[in-house]
Amino acid sequence: MYLVAYDGSRLAKAALDRAAQFASATDRDVLTVAVVPDDSAYAVEAGWVPSREDFDRETVVGELHETAVDIAPPASFQAVSVGQNPAPGNIVSKLRTVASETDATVIFVGSENAGRVVVPLVSVGGNVASDDAHDVHIVRHAPPEIHRRFPKSHFYLP
Repeated sequence: MYLVAYDGSRLAKAALDRAAQFASATDRDVLTVAVVPDDSAYAVEAGWVPSREDFDRETVVGELHETAVDIAPPASFQAVSVGQNPAPGNIVSKLRTVASETDATVIFVGSENAGRVVVPLVSVGGNVASDDAHDVHIVRHAPPEIHRRFPKSHFYLP
């Protein structure tokens, strides 16, 4: 089982695409995991909605699921909640729990910062990469065509 940390961003899309390619070659399953807090401020910061008033967790989860299916139709999808004011450590903890529960062999994460010598405290990718219980595949670059191939998104991500 390959697990993909997914937030709908350009690098997360690239990570899911890469996991799907690896899964096809190795006959593995892919589980896409979206950690979606019940927090409108977080949703604005993540680029999921333009304003706090527009936040509806079910709509965000539905959009993440839809974009994930566009990228990797055979992949499973799971949304996990972490309540309000989530610290990166809480998000990482949820991802690690799902990885352990599903016996994931590799975690795919899209991150510009993961794996560097100095990791920002707010880096979910960096904290996932520091987990020595699972192999981690870090996707630092998304091909320019990733948005052209998978444009379907109502998110306000750059």
